[in-house]
Amino acid sequence: MTMSNTFVLLCLLLTASVLVNGSVEKKIRIYELKKGDVSLKVTNWGASILSLVLPDKNGKLGDIVLEYRSIKDYTTNTTNFGATVGRVANRIRGAQFKLNGTVYKLVANSGNNTIHGGARGFADVIWNVERYQREGDNPSITFSYHSVDGEQGFPGDLIATASYTLLGKNQLSITMKAKALNKATPVNLVNHAFWNLGNHNSGNILGEVVQIFGSQITAVDSKNIPTGKFTSVEGTPYDFLEPRTVGSRINQLAKGYDINYVLDGEKGRMKLAAIVHDNKSGRVMKLFTNAPGVQFFTANSLKDVKGKGGFVYQAHAGLCLETQAFPDAVNHPNFPSTIVTPEKPYQHYMLFKFSA
Repeated sequence: MTMSNTFVLLCLLLTASVLVNGSVEKKIRIYELKKGDVSLKVTNWGASILSLVLPDKNGKLGDIVLEYRSIKDYTTNTTNFGATVGRVANRIRGAQFKLNGTVYKLVANSGNNTIHGGARGFADVIWNVERYQREGDNPSITFSYHSVDGEQGFPGDLIATASYTLLGKNQLSITMKAKALNKATPVNLVNHAFWNLGNHNSGNILGEVVQIFGSQITAVDSKNIPTGKFTSVEGTPYDFLEPRTVGSRINQLAKGYDINYVLDGEKGRMKLAAIVHDNKSGRVMKLFTNAPGVQFFTANSLKDVKGKGGFVYQAHAGLCLETQAFPDAVNHPNFPSTIVTPEKPYQHYMLFKFSA
């Protein structure tokens, strides 16, 4: 790390301290990556994205990521705004699974089920900063977290990393890796950013045009947990194979979208997962990934959430496109495996290409 980068790291915005048993443990900090007109702010709390500022079709800069009004709000958040979610994102039926003959009972935090890693998942801890370069050709930051054996019920020690890099012209790369140190364990890390291409404070995303390159979804029960079956999207409100607005058929659903799409394309290869276009700002977001699925979520339950700049977020204020393994994969042998071993590490890549 250069002297200038070291200085920036030490002088970055200090926002809060975490109290553990009455004493200060680690400090929550904010870090910025900057490349031309594009700037990304992240925090070591949950290795989370706080903001992404980039130009619209008129060259006017705007922030397209939903964020709490204060960093302190992240320590009690229930939305996972921008967070790196794990050890296993999404849902696990009955808060348990069987692996190599052993039944592992997890912390249930969604009725009798587990969601997003348990009551204190990866979104709810302070990550270490391994590398940080604020500016330059490829500004980048890498966070790491050591999840211990038995944390939230999951087996084995795990080292997870999340890296954010600004590339090329208006491109954001997110790389998530994990290595099991001593036991086989399931891993499914996702980024939980809430996007609004019109600007975070521009209202709802029902008018944004979305295309999702998945011709099937993983069918779910009343608790939104996969049944193990796959269903075609053709002729249903879930059909975004051709571009259409988010709000065009959302009223046919109980609350809104919250479903995993089975992405078309070769397994394990980088592929185009989704395109989002905001007509008013002219911004376009293309999302590529090597993951087999993407969770499309339209912030259905947001209500009176106080955001940055005094703006208050309501339902459908943003949308999530969380590239991922299939939910509850540990309980469905017909789903792509999420099991990571010391010999078989985890690698998850996302590339966001923005234009206007």
